[in-house]
Amino acid sequence: MTQQLNLTQEWDKTFPQSDEVFHQKVTFTNRYGITLAADLYKPKDQNENLAAIAISGPFGAVKEQASGLYAQELAKRGFLTLAFDPSYTGESGGTPRNIASPDINTEDFMAAVDYLSVQENVDPEKIGILGICGFGGMGLNAAIMDTRIKATVTSTMYDMTRVNAKDYFDAQDNEEARHEKRKVMCEQRTLDLKNGTYASAGALPDEAPEDAPQFLKDYIAYYRNRQRGYHPRSQGEGKGWNVTGCQSFIDMPILTYVNEIRSAVLMIHGEKAHSCYFSKDAYAKMIDGNKYTDNKELMIIPGAVHTDLYDQMDIIPFDKIEDFFKTYLK
Repeated sequence: MTQQLNLTQEWDKTFPQSDEVFHQKVTFTNRYGITLAADLYKPKDQNENLAAIAISGPFGAVKEQASGLYAQELAKRGFLTLAFDPSYTGESGGTPRNIASPDINTEDFMAAVDYLSVQENVDPEKIGILGICGFGGMGLNAAIMDTRIKATVTSTMYDMTRVNAKDYFDAQDNEEARHEKRKVMCEQRTLDLKNGTYASAGALPDEAPEDAPQFLKDYIAYYRNRQRGYHPRSQGEGKGWNVTGCQSFIDMPILTYVNEIRSAVLMIHGEKAHSCYFSKDAYAKMIDGNKYTDNKELMIIPGAVHTDLYDQMDIIPFDKIEDFFKTYLK
């Protein structure tokens, strides 16, 4: 059964609406029975046999931000696009709120492919996906699973299971550190049950401390800036993820069989991004022993930081992305 969602009908995106595409709100349900909210963008000058792209991310964002920006721009370039809120976030269903799952969030992409596959104006042999930040990792994980996905783009990708289990740059890749993380999470579960509510880890502050790392300052400059990327439904409606929201990431790694992806993959990352090692390492693993490497590419954007690929139109390589999808969704 599809859950009835309360969807905002007015344009509340962080980017201006284009008059070159049609836009509408839609819903679809994943394999776990969670109803997802999405924005569908369609080019005005094309009506049938369209190539389609499902888009989500960044991790903690909503479809009114970066994924919608990508979706609208690619629709202007001739694709039918679907920007969706992952389970438990934004306008999508799922309770409790503000949690994530490597399994369910991978399934979210596959459910989006389900939806696109049965649209009358979409060619089911021409479906791709695009994942940003943490949903770049989820998208790549879906590409391992789903043979209907013919082309995948990841932009400024995070492997959320790796960073949760090992910390940044694998600085806490040891049993003792993981034991302490598990202990904290399990103690919090007991407290949550006693309190009858899920404790929030807290969202980003409005201003960064002077001694904050540059990537944290970059996140704040995007998510908390009302002239740039701020949206009231992102970052857990301003409350952040639940403390236990990513507990399963510690022991359920994604990308285990990434070198078995046969379909086309383009991975894009900024040279100066703190997260660039996620894409470099995942790409190396993807082509190691893979019989299908001619359709795989890693593109590094000189001088770009992680959040530049969220919304900087002069930095995001849309011409390259368009050419990639037109090459492999034909």
